[in-house]
Amino acid sequence: MQRGALLDAARTLLSEGGTEALTFPALAERTGLARSSVYEYFRSRAAVVEELCAVDFPVWAAEVAAAMERVERPEEKIEAYVRRQLALVGDRRHRAVVAISAGELDAGAREKIRAAHGGLIAMIVEALAALGHQQPRLAAMLLQGVVDAAVRRIELGAAEDPTDITEAAVTMALRGVTHP
Repeated sequence: MQRGALLDAARTLLSEGGTEALTFPALAERTGLARSSVYEYFRSRAAVVEELCAVDFPVWAAEVAAAMERVERPEEKIEAYVRRQLALVGDRRHRAVVAISAGELDAGAREKIRAAHGGLIAMIVEALAALGHQQPRLAAMLLQGVVDAAVRRIELGAAEDPTDITEAAVTMALRGVTHP
C-alpha cells in the first residue's frame, strides 16, 4: 500500500516537475510518510525510477499493442503504433517515463529502460517486414526515433498543435519525407 502511494507520488512529481522534482523529501511530503520511511522502500531515486519503469512501461506497451491488434493491415498497425504512443503523451505514466528517460540514471536503470523500449520496437517489426523492409528491425528503431521526436515536440509545448505533430509523424512513418 505505501509502496503504491510512493510510486503514485513519484509519477506526479515527475510529470509536474521532471526528474529534479523527484526527491525523497518531496515523496515523503506527498505521501505523509517520514523521510526515513521512504528509504525503507527505496534505496535511491534510481530505485524509484526502476520500479516505475517495471510497473508503468508494460501498461503503456500493452495499450500500444492493443491498438495495433484492433487493425489488420501492416500500414494500419504502423499508424496505430504511432498514434497510440502520441496519444499517451498526456498520461501521467507516460510523462513519468519521459522525465525518467531524460534524467541522470545509473546503468541498471538505463538498461531497464532500453530493454523496455526494445520490447516496444519488437511490436512493429512484423508489420514492417510485411511491407517488404529488408531490415525491419532497423526500420523499427528509426520509426521509434520519429515517435520519440514527436513526443519531445509535444512535451516541449511546441508552436504546433499536438494533433498536427501527430499527423506529421504518421505521415512520416507511412510515406517518408518525399510525400508531405
